[in-house]
Amino acid sequence: MLKQYSRLLIGAAFALATTLIMSLAAAATKYTAQFVSIEQIVLTQYLICTLLMLPWLARKGITTLKTERPLLHLIRGFSGWLCFYTYYLALKQIPLGEASLLRNSAPLIVPVLVLLWLKYKMPLINWLPVILGFIGIGFVLKPDGGSANPWHLVAFTSALALTVSIVTTRVLTLTEPTNRILFYYFTLSLLFSLPLALSNWQPIPLVSVPFLLGISLSIWLIMWLYTQAYSYAKATIIAPLSYFGVLFAGLLGWLFWQQVPDMMAVIGAVLIIGGGIGSVWLGRESN
Repeated sequence: MLKQYSRLLIGAAFALATTLIMSLAAAATKYTAQFVSIEQIVLTQYLICTLLMLPWLARKGITTLKTERPLLHLIRGFSGWLCFYTYYLALKQIPLGEASLLRNSAPLIVPVLVLLWLKYKMPLINWLPVILGFIGIGFVLKPDGGSANPWHLVAFTSALALTVSIVTTRVLTLTEPTNRILFYYFTLSLLFSLPLALSNWQPIPLVSVPFLLGISLSIWLIMWLYTQAYSYAKATIIAPLSYFGVLFAGLLGWLFWQQVPDMMAVIGAVLIIGGGIGSVWLGRESN
């Protein structure tokens, strides 16, 4: 029991670090999108991440890439790439906090996916925080009763893709080493990114280069932390901690873009974070 609790704490620490760095990278992406296309940002981050994996591949040799889960790597690669691409598209068009909220609604979908795919059934009481989180999303997205911005749907697509990525990552970590998972993810995402980047290419100003490098390096770190988190704990336990990314992103949106949420949005965020904490608390025994 003590060992399981320790693993949960380690996984939670990795998950919280992931959300913090992801929020900083999102803010940098929103700023950089003023100078270069989203497709170029995505291509650059995956190119640099792939290059960072080459020394590991040189040490271990090509045989270390041998895997019995090629289809799962492909699904994980595509879903991870789609998550970032749609998230960045939404970041450019809607407030940082809203985009982060929609992306981080993925943990609400995780229990549904693991129920359908992995046949894992949570106790009925564990669904209560999930319902609470959905209510919170309703408060934040439509605090005045108006219709949602179409870009909200793009951000929600990011959440759907992230849900698939979360669950496939957890399944892969049961049999695959972290670096192999990362290498396949980065290289596959690089291939997915290339056609879109070439078709939307524009000159890259020098002022954006440090930001592109920073975003890319942070994404490599995020993916390492993210993969480690799900190697220590189940997706249904750790995933809700990504709700804290909404809080981090909201603070950054306020600091740099003066995006101040109204009271309804604040209530919604509290419900979402409360739902995330409740999910972790109620799920601790099954970890």
